[in-house]
Amino acid sequence: MGGMYSIHSPAVTLTIAGSEATGGAGAQADLRTFQELGTYGTAALTCIVAYDPTDDWNHRFTRIDPTVLAHQLEAIQANFSGQLDTVKLGMMGSVDTIDVVANALQSQQWKNVVLDPVLICKGQEPGAAQDTDEALKAKLLPLATVTTPNHFEAEQLSGMTISNLADLKDAARKIHDESGVAVLAKGGVRLDGPEAVDVFYDGENLEVLGVAKIGNHAVSGAGCSLAAAVTAELAKGRTPLQAAERAKDFVTAGIGQRISAATPYDVMWQGGLRKKA
Repeated sequence: MGGMYSIHSPAVTLTIAGSEATGGAGAQADLRTFQELGTYGTAALTCIVAYDPTDDWNHRFTRIDPTVLAHQLEAIQANFSGQLDTVKLGMMGSVDTIDVVANALQSQQWKNVVLDPVLICKGQEPGAAQDTDEALKAKLLPLATVTTPNHFEAEQLSGMTISNLADLKDAARKIHDESGVAVLAKGGVRLDGPEAVDVFYDGENLEVLGVAKIGNHAVSGAGCSLAAAVTAELAKGRTPLQAAERAKDFVTAGIGQRISAATPYDVMWQGGLRKKA
């Protein structure tokens, strides 16, 4: 009975990411973000991360077989052919995974490809992590339209040390100039000063998005949710800068209504922008 209720059809969004069972990060956070911001969320899982409470909450990392990932993507893309034009790329975890994702992306046209460049996954061997990082830069970054590196990832992608806002601006410019991708570089609480600052640069606009810091510790899910919020807003037709501004509001509200947890960090809640009941 498809099409009977076509008064409002939400934009379809896809996240290709890892599962993080406690819901703070990964596909769980992405799907909640998509829903909160009014899009229909789909997810293809690249890996399963399970924190180990008996080992200082370190990551236990299980890769999803690349064939299984390919099947997930085949099903999603076929099911929403002609409707799905916006995707978020989260944790990949291996070179084989990146190859599968690059192939799937190249099989159709996309308006928006948001790359959250998750580099050096905890739980990977350093050598494998290095190979994965290189493959991500070579195979996924060229397909992206927007990338959302955190402080560490911006340093890796730009080859710079980032110790203040001026450095963050320079890094955003450099990443854009080398890749052609719009950059939302996340300083967050990592830089000194009273504000959590992110820098947006797309070759024309350079905008500093700053809000007063809420505590001085990183909150789980903030990075995933920021990229997912950018993805949802792009899918609804906003420009990358508008999407970045809206995403910043979304994450700030979510950090303000954080959930305490046994992990060393609290967890943001994706419902922070809702009107209080």
